[in-house]
Amino acid sequence: MKHWSLIQAWKADIGGTYQSWFLWEERLKNFRSIRRGLQAVVQEIREDKFGNAYRDSSLETVVHSIAEQRQIFKGADHAFLWKPKLRIPDIYEDRANQVAFGRFLDVCLCCQSEEEIVAAIREIDGRKIKGLGPASANLLYFLHPTVVPPTNTAIIKGYNLLTGANVKLGKWDEYLAMRQGMRTLNDAYRQLLSNDYGALAGLLFDIGNGRYGVTANADGRLDWESDLAAIRAENAASQKALALARENDHTHTEIQGWLRDLGMNLGYDVWIANNDKGRTYQGERLGQGCLAELPLALQQNQGASLISLIDVLWLSKEEGKIAAAFEVEHSTSIYSGIVRMLDLALGFPEHGNASFFLVAPDAREKDVRAQFARPAFSRVADLDVRYLGYDNLKSNREAIGRFGSGLKGVIAISSALDSHRVAA
Repeated sequence: MKHWSLIQAWKADIGGTYQSWFLWEERLKNFRSIRRGLQAVVQEIREDKFGNAYRDSSLETVVHSIAEQRQIFKGADHAFLWKPKLRIPDIYEDRANQVAFGRFLDVCLCCQSEEEIVAAIREIDGRKIKGLGPASANLLYFLHPTVVPPTNTAIIKGYNLLTGANVKLGKWDEYLAMRQGMRTLNDAYRQLLSNDYGALAGLLFDIGNGRYGVTANADGRLDWESDLAAIRAENAASQKALALARENDHTHTEIQGWLRDLGMNLGYDVWIANNDKGRTYQGERLGQGCLAELPLALQQNQGASLISLIDVLWLSKEEGKIAAAFEVEHSTSIYSGIVRMLDLALGFPEHGNASFFLVAPDAREKDVRAQFARPAFSRVADLDVRYLGYDNLKSNREAIGRFGSGLKGVIAISSALDSHRVAA
């Protein structure tokens, strides 16, 4: 164990980061406050209140509290400072990038598994947001200290010196490969270090700053090139899957946008699913101009959580009753969409005059009808559930919005779903 004595000396060093920062009582207190601060950042982005500058933003408050974490995080805010001549990091003026950054933080706030966190990192990396790189890992460290190590120039330099690697600053794939190597080191010296990556990062920081001189010989080297090659292969496969998922999300959001605009043009109040309001459609939030909250009568129903996740609802302005409900099934399971629609139809008899639409690509009509033929959906014949194809909606939505009234036009371009008949 080549570095055993080095780590022991470092832990005993009053001026080293182990004594001065890792064991610092205030360090642990900051985990909770930083989590709360990041929740505020996500909320402001979701509500389009984040603004277009770093100064005086909720993000500045969070990063400033990280930068106060003694010497190891000094300068942590540099990566997030708005540099107008370079227009980086591009999360202040580009709304789509800002929403993607907010979603990245939100996922990492909510998820627990290592796989989910790495997937979120790969997704934000795949968006290639100018100037937004692995410095974001310093935010994630305070959410998941046993999964995401912090990083900065000194930590990377220390890692390279200790392992003989050649990690470069600012590249997510190289950060992930370094993280892999740090896991190997942490496992090897676990008795002296911690499952919190802050301990190892502190050691590397002190090495990188020259407090300890090390030389990586052949016995101490990690297989950096193999780690990096494996990470890049995993990233490539992940980006393919993400590209397909992103295209599906885009199409799903676009259809919701069509239905949103059509409902407004027909004089309805419109509700967008809670988990979709923050998506970007034509440069604005999908939930822009829609109901911020469900009518009180719906909120008080025990099935309110179900209603809030229906893709699009049209509600009468006078009574606040549901006139139409739409589930968009672009590529996801048709079965689950039908279940949500039937639960809504059967669970809210006071909205018995509502119409229910499954909106799907024309190529999926046969699948939709086949699902409705299942015995589990035998009651569908008693309900006004209809199939609405993308092509009919695309071709007729503007005319219906301009000249139509009520649901007549939408019903005219849709077709009834009969649980006893399957399309040929």
